[in-house]
Amino acid sequence: MTHTLETPRLDRRSARTRIALRDALAAEIVAAGDLSQVTVTAVADRAGVTRRTFYSHYRDIPDLVARIEDEAMGTLSELVREVAQVTLPELEEAIHRFEPCPRSTEVLSYFKREGAYLVPLLGDGGDPAFAERIKAMVREVVMARALHGFSPLALHVFDYYLTFVISAEVGVLVRWLTTGMAESPEIMACMMTALMFVRPGDLYGRPIEFDIPSMAARAMELQKEHDDVR
Repeated sequence: MTHTLETPRLDRRSARTRIALRDALAAEIVAAGDLSQVTVTAVADRAGVTRRTFYSHYRDIPDLVARIEDEAMGTLSELVREVAQVTLPELEEAIHRFEPCPRSTEVLSYFKREGAYLVPLLGDGGDPAFAERIKAMVREVVMARALHGFSPLALHVFDYYLTFVISAEVGVLVRWLTTGMAESPEIMACMMTALMFVRPGDLYGRPIEFDIPSMAARAMELQKEHDDVR
């Protein structure tokens, strides 16, 4: 019976310790300027725990980083999955009203809410692999959905298009996070939704019309010519 009564208390204490270590890691990244310079001793001291306590939860700093990122990725994948269900007509309507893509505000709100420890990991001195993990996750989640209804003539450029869009959106997200998140999640979601459809020249008052199927067909012709030469 004693074990049953004490376990919740121990679990709560363990959770508080993990949060303290997570926040201490973020603070140490900022203080040191580089994740590679952060030590177990520094994190434990800042969290107000002993090294022994740290090692009872994590093997080392990379393990702490991985566990924080894993938890974030679990939440983000669910949020991105919701966004991926949005239809093209819904997206078009949002664009015309200058509204965010449905459910995209929730993604940015998550980053705003958890930014105190996620931003240092995504910043210049953090873990470069974290942003790449986010890109890979988004690609995996949206791939099948993005192919739905895709023009057959544009399939030749689909992989590059998806890479371009995901890299651009994650890049804008990181820029927003690391420059202080001046815009609200809703405003930023509006901007990120609109930026997906900005054409070359739009920002300079000289919009350039672009025929994707024709471009894809021309790319296939050039590829065939290249293969024939080889």
